[in-house]
Amino acid sequence: QVQLVESGGGLVQAGGSLRLSCEASGRAVSDFGLGWFRQAPEKEREFVAAIAYSGGSTYYADSMKGRFTISRNNAKNTLYLQMSDLKPEDAAVYYCAADRYRNGLLGRPRSYRYWGQGTQVTVSS
Repeated sequence: QVQLVESGGGLVQAGGSLRLSCEASGRAVSDFGLGWFRQAPEKEREFVAAIAYSGGSTYYADSMKGRFTISRNNAKNTLYLQMSDLKPEDAAVYYCAADRYRNGLLGRPRSYRYWGQGTQVTVSS
């Protein structure tokens, strides 16, 4: 079993930055594909970014490219999401997700077995 705990959310002004963290416990996630998703009120869960388990390839939703950066630190068993130039439409609960040996279909929520509880990001205009 893998437990995921997100942190780093909060209130930020438009144009500001935040770094989200997702700490994994229960086992090492170095052989897991990892992703970030978000969900705003009354909207479906939306893909943000992902990093493949092998090779470290990264993937982003189009609206996040150039503003968000996903990274992982296997020594700390932690996934990160650096967000910059935040916009009011980025406000949502952000979730991290993990799936062992996951390299493909990283943008689909159903690809992931493990999920965190989420961290709220609020962006004021």
